[in-house]
Amino acid sequence: MTLGQYDSDSPLGEQMSQKTMLIVDDSRLSRMLVRNFVIECRPDWNLIEAETGDEALALIEGKDIDWMTIDYNMPGMDGITLSVKLRLKYPDAKIALLTANIQSSIKKQANEVGIDFIQKPITQDKIKNYLDESHS
Repeated sequence: MTLGQYDSDSPLGEQMSQKTMLIVDDSRLSRMLVRNFVIECRPDWNLIEAETGDEALALIEGKDIDWMTIDYNMPGMDGITLSVKLRLKYPDAKIALLTANIQSSIKKQANEVGIDFIQKPITQDKIKNYLDESHS
């Protein structure tokens, strides 16, 4: 894993912090779409992909994660449960729940745990807007 990159625009070539994003979705196609849209917007970011919440928790052990997109409906734990666990480990991370489930109760749960809600289908504009609005 690359730990950072040098900013060529900086007169001193100062090292910039490279972001790492976790993409969790049991749909390979959904993960591929999110990955491709993120690469278009942020080509220097590290991406970690997982099919389930348990796999995600195992893959991120010992890593700094800055951004996450998490599907709601997955085998095992759902996206809200995973988000709560991830929020405890990464209180400053940006987390978005990506789901086709648009029930107000799901949106309310996402809001209660402090995560954003992005309705599927996944589009380039939705991912770009999320990254642009949340980019610090």
